[in-house]
Amino acid sequence: MSNVLEGGPALERKLDRTLDRANSDIVLIVDDVPDNLSVLHDALDESGYTVLVATSGEAALQRALQALPDIILLDAMMPGMDGFEVAKRLKAMAETAHIPIIFMTGLTETEYLVAALEAGGVDYVTKPIKPKEVMARMGVHLQGARRARQEARQAGQARNALDAFGYASITVRMGGQADGKLIWQTPLARELLMRYYGTSAPQTPEPVLNWLRHHMAEAERQIEPPRLAVELGPRRLTFRLHQQTDDGDRGGDWLIVMREISDDAVVEAMSLSFKLTAREAEVLYWVVKGKTNRDIGDILGSSPATVKKHLERVYAKLGVETRTAAAGMAMNRIRQLHPQFEG
Repeated sequence: MSNVLEGGPALERKLDRTLDRANSDIVLIVDDVPDNLSVLHDALDESGYTVLVATSGEAALQRALQALPDIILLDAMMPGMDGFEVAKRLKAMAETAHIPIIFMTGLTETEYLVAALEAGGVDYVTKPIKPKEVMARMGVHLQGARRARQEARQAGQARNALDAFGYASITVRMGGQADGKLIWQTPLARELLMRYYGTSAPQTPEPVLNWLRHHMAEAERQIEPPRLAVELGPRRLTFRLHQQTDDGDRGGDWLIVMREISDDAVVEAMSLSFKLTAREAEVLYWVVKGKTNRDIGDILGSSPATVKKHLERVYAKLGVETRTAAAGMAMNRIRQLHPQFEG
């Protein structure tokens, strides 16, 4: 059976049973006239590669996301979306950024070859294509890609283990084509970033990116920068710049460890300790956090006048007359029950 998959409706049905990564590297060839490369198809097939074909830039992006090939042979000049744009888009997507791209081009002028490399290509071959030369080049880059995948798997296992302990992590790439892009996230990190910022990979939330850029120099000198924190109700998400996970050629891949701390237990403890209603305990919680009545109203969806009435009942139950006294009494009790609380 041929290992050449032409795409179309049958591709999705065949992928699962055909793409055997243990025994065959997967090559995606992108060319608007694939018949011109039939000799290359046959040579790759006979050498044991599984070959996928895309005949347009749009189809190439779809195939790459579906199959995650081990390497891509990409025609530089195609109608519509050319190879340079395809490469840039592949490198901008976290799922496909790691795949090595070899350009196939009939253009030998230096400016085109430089453009191919700047778009994210690791190498190029000139037409007419010589299959032995292509496979020799592929062998070099596939070996490097295998090492990178192994390192990524090991790093991924370590990062996913953090989730089990309530931590989450992301990796942000600084420099190069993917500057500022979120290129890795654990499942818990994905959930937290969506909840707090409404963003998803490859977008890094702007406040997080600004914080990283501001403190990279300190981290490079082994000085731990201040943590970033964002609040969402009684929950707080903290970010710690943990380490650089790549060399400095591109600015590095930076590992950021996140942890969500919930003060729901603190609110409940105040309610039980001082015999407060749930809403009175929430109001007192935000008083301890230094919020004004207007701020508390905005947070709880109430008017400042309603917050004031709740606060008056809190004063009566605590036996105090001022905001400062109420906050002080509440803080003393919280520290007894929840020493880790950050007021």
